[in-house]
Amino acid sequence: MEEQNLVYRGKSKDVYKIPEGPHAGKYLFVFTDRATGYLENGKTVFDPGYDTVVGEIPGKGAIACRFATYFFRLLKEKGIPSHYIETISDNKMIVEPATPLGLPAEHPEIAGSAPLQNLEFTWRNNATGSFWRRYPFVTPCRNLHKVVEVWTKGDSDILITLEALEETGAMTREEIGQSVELVKNIAGIVSSEFASKNLHVIDGKFELGRLKYGDGKIVLIDEISPDVLRVCRGYAPDKNGHCTVFRECAVTRLSGEKRTIKNQNQVAAADFIDIFL
Repeated sequence: MEEQNLVYRGKSKDVYKIPEGPHAGKYLFVFTDRATGYLENGKTVFDPGYDTVVGEIPGKGAIACRFATYFFRLLKEKGIPSHYIETISDNKMIVEPATPLGLPAEHPEIAGSAPLQNLEFTWRNNATGSFWRRYPFVTPCRNLHKVVEVWTKGDSDILITLEALEETGAMTREEIGQSVELVKNIAGIVSSEFASKNLHVIDGKFELGRLKYGDGKIVLIDEISPDVLRVCRGYAPDKNGHCTVFRECAVTRLSGEKRTIKNQNQVAAADFIDIFL
């Protein structure tokens, strides 16, 4: 695909507008091997919960594309609306053009002003990752009942409250309610599918938007891939859904004012190819 047709280059995939042929005007997703994570003691640690691209994992793009295809087709069977059309190769997918949820800057002429480009919805079955780092008074791996958070998506993701979304006019109260319900429905389907494979989804993130040529209804866009899910083995919940093996699994550290948490039972994204594909 020609560079002039590039619409967006993200952390894990590139998006192009298809200029001609039967899918002219649609978008092409090219899943790449780029991976996010962090550096620990000079070593690269790949973790989809982080925002910085730290390297590449060979074959990751093809795995992500096949994985996304699996779940887009499953969600379609369950009646979940999305922008998915079809998958055409190991790492390429065709989707309907969609507009991410966002808001233009009210006064772009003001220095420092910026638009709200798009929103990302995080859902959490258990307390770990950035949730635990922000709320360290919570026991790691505590059951969070699919709590939904909303983030601005960019080079550095920023948490935005549901109340702020409404007050700024980014979304109406009705749209917020519909979006949270949609995210929880998708999270339930994805979690159940993993549970059928004896795996547990700790948390995940989805992007919502409106189809460019649709009726304005909010649907699932972007992708569902190993990049947007954190999964573990050995989940052992008590009667309240709190994981009872958190002391053996969750490794936490405090260095100065910086907290980290690592789940030792987390399943590497590359392993999904053996489990689902």
